[in-house]
Amino acid sequence: MTELTVWYDGSCPLCRQEIALMRRLDRRGAIRFIDAVEAGPASCPLDRGDLLARFHASQNGRLFSGAEAFAAMWRAIPLLRPLGWAFQRPFALALLEGLYRRFLRARPALQRLARRLERP
Repeated sequence: MTELTVWYDGSCPLCRQEIALMRRLDRRGAIRFIDAVEAGPASCPLDRGDLLARFHASQNGRLFSGAEAFAAMWRAIPLLRPLGWAFQRPFALALLEGLYRRFLRARPALQRLARRLERP
């Protein structure tokens, strides 16, 4: 399996927590995590706004977005690989994408809550 690159929103407390967990689970170092907020234009395959609006990953020259990006990330982590394989199937991927879109609508409110909980 080749290295997977994942772009995430480093200004989002939810994203930071999720990526911290994925880094702990990625014991083989198969994933290159890039904070799209801090990254220079050369390391971003899309406009920064587009990268921050949805979750993105790239592997073997293929760019994944949303649910597909999550499934690709899960496949790169042995513990989560069965989940990643399950969401390769069209019906399951469509279901996950629908859930992800709902999450995106709730994300601003969840971010505000997470920021309040982060404060000492």
